[in-house]
Amino acid sequence: MTHLEIRSLSVDLGARRVLQGIDLPLEPGRLTVLIGPNGAGKTTLLRAMAGLVRPSSGEVVLNGAPVTRMQASARAQAIAYLPQGGGIAWPLPVASVVALGRLPHGEEPDRLPPEGRTAVAASLHSVGLEGFESRPATSLSGGERARMLLARALATQAPVLLADEPVAALDPRHQLIVLGGLKACARAGATVVAILHDLNLAARFADRIVLLDQGKIEAFGSPEAVLTETRLAASFGIRARVTQEAGGLLVVARDPLPYA
Repeated sequence: MTHLEIRSLSVDLGARRVLQGIDLPLEPGRLTVLIGPNGAGKTTLLRAMAGLVRPSSGEVVLNGAPVTRMQASARAQAIAYLPQGGGIAWPLPVASVVALGRLPHGEEPDRLPPEGRTAVAASLHSVGLEGFESRPATSLSGGERARMLLARALATQAPVLLADEPVAALDPRHQLIVLGGLKACARAGATVVAILHDLNLAARFADRIVLLDQGKIEAFGSPEAVLTETRLAASFGIRARVTQEAGGLLVVARDPLPYA
């Protein structure tokens, strides 16, 4: 079982402190969602988890080892990272792009062994891209491209999956498909962390929510514990109504609060 933990993490970018004193245990088998206003430090925190940002103090530890000290090959096998707004410049077939997710395992994308082919097929299925295998990646719509890149990350079959706004470019149906896939990945034993801006999707799919504001954790817990009207007012500057409906927690943003 893979365990990822953040210990007293602070990160400076230039002269600005972006994250301050972050302590966060991340459990396998759960989908953890990061929320917070723009500039709260969500992407920096996700990049630090992936070992792409060096802490100013503290550390991110994977099975007892700081991720920044891991060999790149070992880290690539253990942590799959999906950045926001990724692109593809070459007209490779979709299946070939997704097969790049098998590189950390030493598999050649055009000569995949049976386990690699199975991983690619399962990843395409989980994001709703079955039948797209031979299409040029450059011919896809923005939403289709986003799903293809997520499938590439899923094909790695890493025990840790970090996704930065994985549903931002998707229509409602495919938002549900992708988040359902991430939830299934967590249920299969992975540690899955995703940044979301849609609070209702966070409420529906998250096992745990982390609310970041000004580089600090303001709340961490179940959706019901974190998504309160008081916290939404303080961190997002909105007057919201939060109710428990038959389908789960419902968050309705009613009005922006005046600037302090």
